[in-house]
Amino acid sequence: MTVAIAPSEAAVPPAEETSGDEEFWVEPPASGDVAPSGDVAASSDVAPSSDVAPSGDAAASGDAAPMDDSVPMEGSASTEGSASMEGSASTEGSAPVLDVPEPVARDAREFGAYARTGGWAFALKVARSVRPGGQSAEETPKVSAKEFASLAGCSAERVMRYYKAWDKAADDGMVPHFEVLVPGADIELPDAEVWLSYYTSRSSAASERGTAIAAAAQAEGIRPTKALEVAENPTALRAAILADPSTAQAARAALLDRLKEDPALQTELARDIARTDELKKAVATETRAADRIGYVRQIVENGQVKTPAGQTIDAPAELRAEAERHLSLIDELDDDEEAGQWATDAYDTVKDLVAQTVAADPELRLQERRTKFYSSLQKATRVFEELTFDDVDDLDTIYEDDMLQRLEELQQAITMCITTLRKAAPAAESTEA
Repeated sequence: MTVAIAPSEAAVPPAEETSGDEEFWVEPPASGDVAPSGDVAASSDVAPSSDVAPSGDAAASGDAAPMDDSVPMEGSASTEGSASMEGSASTEGSAPVLDVPEPVARDAREFGAYARTGGWAFALKVARSVRPGGQSAEETPKVSAKEFASLAGCSAERVMRYYKAWDKAADDGMVPHFEVLVPGADIELPDAEVWLSYYTSRSSAASERGTAIAAAAQAEGIRPTKALEVAENPTALRAAILADPSTAQAARAALLDRLKEDPALQTELARDIARTDELKKAVATETRAADRIGYVRQIVENGQVKTPAGQTIDAPAELRAEAERHLSLIDELDDDEEAGQWATDAYDTVKDLVAQTVAADPELRLQERRTKFYSSLQKATRVFEELTFDDVDDLDTIYEDDMLQRLEELQQAITMCITTLRKAAPAAESTEA
């Protein structure tokens, strides 16, 4: 059998204003039974096989058969008679009458009703058929959530999620309370978009962990159910991170944000890096690049630079301008671009200019040599001061011929240094006089 889908209520004029020429053709039923002309209005629901739309006056009716409330299966986009949620399920505006099979017409109407109301269509079935808390079976024809779930072929927990969503919406004045709802009776429902603010498909949302996840999701502007789904399926999260670079980047950014407030996670991550050779090398490379960039940035921001010997001098204008040029190139890099080579180029260029600056100034060059000698002398002094036998009970146990030989060579080198400096001392004194 095929049926005709009439235009929406807005597109069909009232019966008294419809002329005799504005007729809607419907294929005659096979049974031969025809409704009296002018007695039956064009309905948004599917007419039984024994009824057809009249050839005369036709009025668009907003009435539809009650919904079948026996099986509110979650995730289904189809409920028997759910087009009655908002009257006609026809498309907006004027539309031609289509000769389509009855199952297709029914699916289209039910899809339209669900698209407008979403989960409210199922929640209404629960709200008008499940007994509210505190009511006995004798007071109402409604059944318990467990009995309703048994009839629906689903879990009582799933039924209660719809029940609780309706309860929250009723407290906010979005829908009527349970007590005023009658089994089988339809009401006007809120828009589908509002449903997600009341319903959660996961019981974990009620836990402390789920509450925290839901709050974080709302702060990020996403639905809590999405975040809860990810949290409940870490294997899926792992697969997405491994397969998709953009997901991995999002996970990295989130992890860095969490590290700022989670000392325990900082320690665990540092331990993981220290135990992984590839990560240790990567950290060392990035640290070296960061140090070099910091060296160049110090010149730009403070106008001073350290020489190879370690003395701090004022950076010449040419050196500072070159450092600023390289730094601007580095700062313009995108987050996903490697800065290592840029940092190396900037550091090498600046170091060459520092060396040229030192070599071009005799006084600065002399001070550089003096600073370098003092630095080496201080290092040697610290090392030799640590070379003691205080913790050795028996020298025979550690003695090696090579030890004595190397100490004697060191003593000769020190003696030569002392002799050389003593020769220079009188000349230095006479120069100062």
